[in-house]
Amino acid sequence: MAGIQPFLWFDGQAEEAARFYASVFPDSRVTAINRAPLDYPAGRAGDVITVEFTVLGIACVALNGGPAFKPTEAFSFMVRTEDQAETDRYWSAIIDAGGEESACGWCKDRFGVSWQITPNALLAAMADPDRAAAARAMRAMMGMRKIDVAAIEAARRG
Repeated sequence: MAGIQPFLWFDGQAEEAARFYASVFPDSRVTAINRAPLDYPAGRAGDVITVEFTVLGIACVALNGGPAFKPTEAFSFMVRTEDQAETDRYWSAIIDAGGEESACGWCKDRFGVSWQITPNALLAAMADPDRAAAARAMRAMMGMRKIDVAAIEAARRG
């Protein structure tokens, strides 16, 4: 089957990361664990080499590729949320499990993968045809770590 899917590089934590993501997000699960059929420069036969999993219904693959590459903010998963409760739940799951906060709704999990926990209210505010309302919402967002839906909506209204 043709298609595209995220392929993430880890240094030995591919299975742990995939299981963590499956525990945090709905419609997420580990679908396959693939082991090396023989010894190779970075490992032994039987080591977990790739893990196939879904996050929010999106098929992904994780590779235990070794220490050569680290995740950066140049790639992130954007998770759209319906309300503050959902935003809080995902944010806390990532941060409380060893992640770190960043700015404007971004955070990083303990594996180094970046996430944007983005309420739909923020996206609607940024796309407001009233550019002054959009600017107020953006200004409010710029001072936030986790997005505060009520503060975004208040800024949008003026």
